[in-house]
Amino acid sequence: MLYQKNKLKYGSIANLEIQKIGYKFPGERSACYSADLLLRQYKRVRSKRKEKFAYRDIKQVYTIVLFEHSPSAFRQFPDTYLHYFEQQSNTGLKMDLLQKYLFVPLDIFREIQHNKNMRIENRLEAWLAFLCMDEPEAVISVTEKYSDFKAMYEQVYDICRNIEEVMGMFSKELRELDRNTVQLMIDEMQEELEQKKQELEKKDQELEQERLRAEQERRKVEKELRREMQQELQQKDREIEEIKQAYEKVLERIAELESKL
Repeated sequence: MLYQKNKLKYGSIANLEIQKIGYKFPGERSACYSADLLLRQYKRVRSKRKEKFAYRDIKQVYTIVLFEHSPSAFRQFPDTYLHYFEQQSNTGLKMDLLQKYLFVPLDIFREIQHNKNMRIENRLEAWLAFLCMDEPEAVISVTEKYSDFKAMYEQVYDICRNIEEVMGMFSKELRELDRNTVQLMIDEMQEELEQKKQELEKKDQELEQERLRAEQERRKVEKELRREMQQELQQKDREIEEIKQAYEKVLERIAELESKL
């Protein structure tokens, strides 16, 4: 993660952050950065102007975040690489609340550029291509449209040839990873894994219960079938016994008639 705070021409402050990996909670993180910059500006301006201080002296604060690999939420907008946010009222009342945000998923920008054959159409696209694309076709497309980028590409090339100079560009503070956020992401992944494990165990238990219920139902059906077959056999036995008794009575009647002859 690399971030840089700059004061613009008219006094506004911009916080530019470049993230190689899109951390969790990009909105919440950016809001905290913006609030921190706004408070710092307030303290500095109030200390400088003292009794002459007025809130109109506070300038806008821009938080610009460029993602090399953007969070999954940005994938819901595959054709958009500029996401601008600012606070608004629900009534249409206009009031400058100073804090502005711009999120730029560079990976989506690259995909869009590849789909249109590296065609650079404006200076913004040239800057974004300069930041995230090193293909020869992209470099040529940028420098052909904006010749002043050629000197910057040459400077980057010279710097990259000297690894010590590259390392010297970054202060100790900028080299520090946001360990708390990384740990939080690891903890969340572990929690998600544990949750998946619990869900799997629960599913296994449900399947086992379902199997037991099915087995009980099968036994119940078999028992009912046996009971019905037994009842049917008993009924047949009674019918046979009745026929046998009737037959014996007929034989007795015949024997009685023959004895009278």
